[in-house]
Amino acid sequence: MAEAVLRAKLARAGLGDRVTVDSAGTGNWHAGQPAHVRSTAALRRRGYHLDHSARQFSPGWFGERDLVLALDAANLSELVRLAPRDLPAGRLRMLCVDGQDPGGGTDVPDPYGLDDSAYDHALDLIERACDALVADLVAELQPDAAAAAGTDDRG
Repeated sequence: MAEAVLRAKLARAGLGDRVTVDSAGTGNWHAGQPAHVRSTAALRRRGYHLDHSARQFSPGWFGERDLVLALDAANLSELVRLAPRDLPAGRLRMLCVDGQDPGGGTDVPDPYGLDDSAYDHALDLIERACDALVADLVAELQPDAAAAAGTDDRG
């Protein structure tokens, strides 16, 4: 779900052509399978589209990605275990929910096997976290646009 949300929010912010988003799990449990029907239904209810097949994260991707995000502490721990020792600081972190520190953060609960409300709750958290991440990326990649958005011309 985070892939679809982040991709859509980046496109709306004018960064869709500058930032590539993809996703993978730390395990191979569902490799090759499409996204869960409840995930795609929750996304559709909010106007997102996801065409995705599950795959497992490859440690070689650390060298090919500028940023690797985890949605929960368990996956972050596994990614830390897989990461090269010389990975630059800040390249691996949690998707921060509700303004949490990028080094920590609040887990996005895995709704797999639960009802629609669990998927909606996870999507709520993902949307809020992606809003914050996109704002940070706009500030980094389009500093003039970020400064203009933050100006107050009321005098």
